[in-house]
Amino acid sequence: MTTLFISDLHLDPERPDITTLFGEFIDGEARDADALYILGDLFETWVGDDDPSSAGTFVAGKLHALHESGVPVSFIRGNRDFLVGDAYARAAGMAILPDPAVIDLHGEPTLLLHGDLLCSDDSAYQQFRAQTRDPRWQAQFLAQSLADRLAFAEQARAASKARYGELVSSGMAETIGDVSPATVQEWFKRYGIRRMIHGHTHRPAVHDEGGGNTRIVLGDWYEQGSVLRVDRGGAKLERL
Repeated sequence: MTTLFISDLHLDPERPDITTLFGEFIDGEARDADALYILGDLFETWVGDDDPSSAGTFVAGKLHALHESGVPVSFIRGNRDFLVGDAYARAAGMAILPDPAVIDLHGEPTLLLHGDLLCSDDSAYQQFRAQTRDPRWQAQFLAQSLADRLAFAEQARAASKARYGELVSSGMAETIGDVSPATVQEWFKRYGIRRMIHGHTHRPAVHDEGGGNTRIVLGDWYEQGSVLRVDRGGAKLERL
């Protein structure tokens, strides 16, 4: 049997073709998998489980049907959808895993994470991440009106794009926007694993990290799908 991994779909009502592709993937290949793992940024934005997003409703229906068919679905929150809560998880029939999480993947202990924690050289982002993962901050944010939360999300998206433009102009995008090699090596040692799977950087590749360690980076779904298939014979990272 094959275990499937996807991340960084950034589903949004403004990009219906990718949402349709996701639905076809769930109704097709995913039905024959032994499990599906979604490693964050399933949605472009998520401001709470009361968000009336048409993409959210569509995805919940597809994932719940997959779950009912006997395929377990697991989800790790990303930097765009870290507010996905228990109510939506129940509606989608998926289990929310901690970030990071170690699983037994066909006999090989494997570390799963969204990937933004590995980008430790971006100190400004790491400070923002720590703030927005604080339960007190989240409670205060979710207590605001839906309109205010949606407005905040738009502002955050605009600020993120502006900051990325600044990094590109300064020539720092390749280093700041990618994982820290030292942090990667530290995490291999900390968790005692030889395989790591993550998304976030949108730079799909299979990296030999030395010492028998492998790091697999999932691709994004902005223009086409990306899926990692793992079975006892190995791992294959491909575009849909």
